[in-house]
Amino acid sequence: MSQQETKSNLEALSAALEVGELQQLRFMLNKGLKPVEVAHLLEKTPPRERQILWNLLNQELEGEVLQYLGDDAQTEILSRMEASEVLAITETLETDDMADILQQLPERVMKELLQIMDQQNRARVEEVLAYPEDTAGGLMNTDTVTIRPDINVETVLRYLRRHKDIPEMTDILFVVSRKDSYIGVLPLTRLLTSDPGVLVREIMQTDVEPIPADMPDESVARLFEQLDLISAPVVNEEGRLLGRITIDDVVDVIREDADHSLMSMAGLDDDEDTFAPIMKTTRRRAVWLGINLITAFAASAVIGLFEATIDKVVALAVLMPIVASMGGIAGSQTLTLVIRGQALGHIERSNIGWLFNRELVVGLLNGMLWALVVAVVAVLWFQDMTVGIVIAMALVINLIAGAMAGTLLPTMLKSMGIDPALAGGVLLTTITDVVGFFAFLGLATLFFA
Repeated sequence: MSQQETKSNLEALSAALEVGELQQLRFMLNKGLKPVEVAHLLEKTPPRERQILWNLLNQELEGEVLQYLGDDAQTEILSRMEASEVLAITETLETDDMADILQQLPERVMKELLQIMDQQNRARVEEVLAYPEDTAGGLMNTDTVTIRPDINVETVLRYLRRHKDIPEMTDILFVVSRKDSYIGVLPLTRLLTSDPGVLVREIMQTDVEPIPADMPDESVARLFEQLDLISAPVVNEEGRLLGRITIDDVVDVIREDADHSLMSMAGLDDDEDTFAPIMKTTRRRAVWLGINLITAFAASAVIGLFEATIDKVVALAVLMPIVASMGGIAGSQTLTLVIRGQALGHIERSNIGWLFNRELVVGLLNGMLWALVVAVVAVLWFQDMTVGIVIAMALVINLIAGAMAGTLLPTMLKSMGIDPALAGGVLLTTITDVVGFFAFLGLATLFFA
């Protein structure tokens, strides 16, 4: 289905929803759209209409749709289900997708669900759940094809033909010992082009390094990008093969990291539902607004120290926002660059000094350039040379402070185990506001005393 056809179908479905054509809706949801498209429609629909659409969906499609929804939307739908219902719609999913959905359930419901699973599925899911969601172990799928090194190609092909199908995204077979220790991989291309009598150990690749189960997901994504991988083996500390990670899982990680960086800058959850209920949205945003209010009081306190100076020279009150704003923007540019560099693995202890020095010089040069421009405007505006000199000096100081804070804050926060994307913006704004106001009003106090 082309992108244009998909868009047309979604528009037709939205129109049918508006006029209450339930039969047409049912047909389009179950026959006309792919699961990922249904998930997209649910996420762009307000809660009441979302529930109507979900109730029209056939049960055999519910699990596939559920895996494409964000955490908030998943939780909303799952909260209305019994454990047996959740099991019925998720038992056909891959292990990693099932584990992701289970993690959205209350602990009581998750335990109940695990208890009513068959032993094989429970063991697989528990193996994935044993690792944090943002690690290779949490990403992996336990559905793998393994072979021994001492069999020949013809035996491998007969073994594969006995299966009705093989796991999706299978580009390599994993070679393991009798104790399931990882040895190497056999690409399907090499399997299909080799002589039937050749042993696996003669044509397998042993230079493909497995991924440790505790490797962070961003490192996994970086590895896939660097090596152009489609799938990769995951092993535990003893080298036993646990499962595999496929490129579709890595694409999800990349998308989630991008969402996280964008939403965290505003203090929002990266899986925030666009149409979340009013009270839930209010509670989440209230916390962030409260934190910002505290920092705003800090900046206001600095202004209060120089109340007498502001009363004496009214022009200072007019020009104050310029100093704080310019420092904040300069700092945000640096902060964004450094956080991105951290995400890509570009920034280390060995090069942070060089980056700090560069940003310091850039802040100084930009400070001097825009200080000159603002000083000229201020002198022409207020017919006061002193005001021009004060704001010029304050601008240079604040742009340098913004560059320093933007470079050092992400490194310091990361070393403390705090997400730089979440806390960096608030701290940076506080620093540039406080430094900007203090520099501007402090200098004004000296010059106009």
